Amino acid sequence: MRFSEPFHLLTGLWGEGEAERFLTAKGYKILSRRFRVTVRDEVDLIARDGDILVFVEVKTRKTESYGRPLSAVDRKKRHVMSRAAIRYLKKLGDPVTFRFDVIEVIGRRVSGNPEIRHIENAFQLDRCYALPW
Repeated sequence: MRFSEPFHLLTGLWGEGEAERFLTAKGYKILSRRFRVTVRDEVDLIARDGDILVFVEVKTRKTESYGRPLSAVDRKKRHVMSRAAIRYLKKLGDPVTFRFDVIEVIGRRVSGNPEIRHIENAFQLDRCYALPW
């Protein structure tokens, strides 16, 4: 972790690390962390769940006072994730089965032991994108 980052970014990095440990414990293989396709398009984690390629958005919150972290994965975020996924899939070239998951991490870095919720297949590819194969 880089301590020169703003506090909210450190919280996000911590949440991504917790999500990665959680997925690894479930048997997922992590292929990439904070994968950037372009300056605007980033995927928090890319993993394999057996034969399925999984694009993961991690949302970290201290509490749920303002709602579930999943609610922050709005239409715009789903569009950005879809665009990044299509670009990633084009680089792969071969057809693969894929999905979009969201992991909610609720807790504080200092207290440890966060609550983690894994929402598999949280949303579908944005309709404006076509598969590259």
